[in-house]
Amino acid sequence: MTVDAFDDSPEPISSAKRAYQASLKLGSTKGVDRSRAVLMMAQVLKRSFDDILEANTLDLEASREMAIPELILDWLKLTPKRLETTVDILQRIGELSDPLRRVRHADYQLEDSQTYSQLMPLGVIAFIYEAFPELAAIAAGLCLKTGNSLILKGGTEASHSNAAIGKVLQTAIAEVGLPIGCVELIAAEHGTSIRDLVNQDQYLNLVIPYGRFSLVQQVVRQSTVPVLRSAMGNCYLYWSGNGSLEMVRWMIIDSHQSEPDPVNAIEKVLIHRQALPSSLSVLWNSLKEKGFEIRADAELVEAFPQVRLAKDDEWGSAYLTKTVGFKLVDSLEAAIAWINQHSSGHADCIVTESYQESRHFALGVNSASSYINASPRFSRTLSRGDSVFLGMSNQKGHRRGLISLESLTTVKHIVQGNGRF
Repeated sequence: MTVDAFDDSPEPISSAKRAYQASLKLGSTKGVDRSRAVLMMAQVLKRSFDDILEANTLDLEASREMAIPELILDWLKLTPKRLETTVDILQRIGELSDPLRRVRHADYQLEDSQTYSQLMPLGVIAFIYEAFPELAAIAAGLCLKTGNSLILKGGTEASHSNAAIGKVLQTAIAEVGLPIGCVELIAAEHGTSIRDLVNQDQYLNLVIPYGRFSLVQQVVRQSTVPVLRSAMGNCYLYWSGNGSLEMVRWMIIDSHQSEPDPVNAIEKVLIHRQALPSSLSVLWNSLKEKGFEIRADAELVEAFPQVRLAKDDEWGSAYLTKTVGFKLVDSLEAAIAWINQHSSGHADCIVTESYQESRHFALGVNSASSYINASPRFSRTLSRGDSVFLGMSNQKGHRRGLISLESLTTVKHIVQGNGRF
C-alpha cells in the first residue's frame, strides 16, 4: 500500500462528517430496510461485473509495471468466481435476522426495575485494506446490516477496482433511499494518508485494517481511534508423538485452500523430538508435489541437507505463501511456550490422540482459537450456522477471534423503573 506520511487534504474530515451524520439516521433504521440495502448491493454488484473486471485489469497492468509483489497481485486479481462469491455473501448477509435490538440479560440489576441490555451500532467504522477489492463490498454489507456507516480506504494498487466497487455500493444505497454517507470511499487521487483518517476520533468509532502485518501495525501506531486488528498467516501446528502423519499432511494442505487469502494457513510445524517419524521425507515430498516449499531448523537440516534452513526471524513472521517451516521441540510444554512467543496468535493447532494433551494445548496456547485434529481453514461463510465473517482478530481487546456481525456492535444498558424512590 502506498502511504503518505502527512497530508493537509480535508477529504478525510469531509468523509468522516458525512459518515457520522449518516450513522445517526442509520442507527434507527428498521432492520428490513438495512437488509434491503444489502440485497440491493448484491443485485447492483452482479450487474456490474464487466465494469469492475475492466477496472481491475487496469489496476493489474499498472501494478505489474510498478513491480508490485506477486502476493499483492494475487490478492488484487478479481475473477468472475470471486465476484460471484461476493454476491453470494452479500445475499446471505441480507437474509440474516436483524442483529440489533436483541434483548439480553444484564448482570447489573436494581430493585423495583427491569434491567436489560441490547446490541447497538458502533457508529462509524473505517476499513483500511490492501488489495482485495471485493472485501469493500463484504465490509459494507456487514456494516449496513449492523447499522454502521463505513469509510473505505483501499491501496493505490487497486484504485480503479475500488472506485468501481465503491460506485456500486453507493448506487445501491441511493436506490433504497438510505442516507448519503452510509458508505464513503476515499479515492486514491485525494492523496489522503492513513494517519489523516485514523485520527478522526471525533467521528470514527472503530478502524479495521486488513492486509500484511506492516499495514496493520502502521494503523495501530497511528490511530487515535480503537483498532480491531486482523491477522493472517503464521499459524502453528504441534505434531505430538502419537499424532498421525496423514492427519498432519491433510491439515497443512487444507488450511491453505482458502482463496485468495488463506487466513489460517499453517506455516510452522513443531515436532516432538522423540517422535520424529522416519517417514518425514515422505511428508515433505508429498507437500512439494502440492507446490509447497519446505524449510527447517538447523537440527533437521543436518539430518536432511537438501532442505532449506529457516532463519531465526522467520519463526515469528508470516510467509503468506505455500511455505512451511518445521522445527523439533522437546515436549508439549516447550511447543506451547514457542507458539506463545512466535505465533501470530489467532489460530494454532495440535495433532494428537491424547485427550490430556489436547486439553493442555487448548488452554495453554495464547491464541484466539485452537484446533484439535481439525483443519483451521478459514471461510467467510460456513455451510453450518448463519454467520458471515470478515476475518480473524488476534487481539484480546474489543473483540477477539472471528470478525462477525456482533463484532461491529456494542452493548447498551437499559434500566426501566416504575417511578418509586
